[in-house]
Amino acid sequence: MVKLDDRSRIEAEQIIRDEISAVTSNPSIVRGNNNGCAACHVLFKVKETMKVSEQDAADLLSEVLLDNTPLNDQFISMVEQIHMKARMMGVTFAIKTREAKDRYIDANFKNTLSELVSDASVYGTELLMRKLILSHIALNIAQNLGVDYHAATEELYYHMRKNDMATHQELMQAIRSLLNKRSVEKP
Repeated sequence: MVKLDDRSRIEAEQIIRDEISAVTSNPSIVRGNNNGCAACHVLFKVKETMKVSEQDAADLLSEVLLDNTPLNDQFISMVEQIHMKARMMGVTFAIKTREAKDRYIDANFKNTLSELVSDASVYGTELLMRKLILSHIALNIAQNLGVDYHAATEELYYHMRKNDMATHQELMQAIRSLLNKRSVEKP
């Protein structure tokens, strides 16, 4: 991880500020035009300009936004403008006040955690891990392809059905590995 000294923090913050402004005034600069990701555009600009790895750029972006609430608000506003309003996706969420958005996200956060804990107690940890891993894979596909989550999930399941034995074995190996690490780490 990149250590944020004052100079790199100022540089990263300026890059982020400039890119938010550039994307807000000209959304077509986002890679892939209609389907590109505004957040990724900013992330990759930090990566390219500061000549750091993608992970380090993600860490820099997160740290700068965490430490600068107004800039974080501008960033999320840019993402909402591109991904919701301009693309007409999630419009009813996008037009809510920030407070209403925060309440909605908080309620979904708490409900999802509650459902996961309930699923684990009813169906077991292994099945819960399967659900979480497949959700994460589908989310990565959606982000990388610029498609919605539902479409990415359907593509993932299509692939898994075509390669049933191989994907099942890989998935089970990953689950066992994660559960084994968890049991080793317990005091």
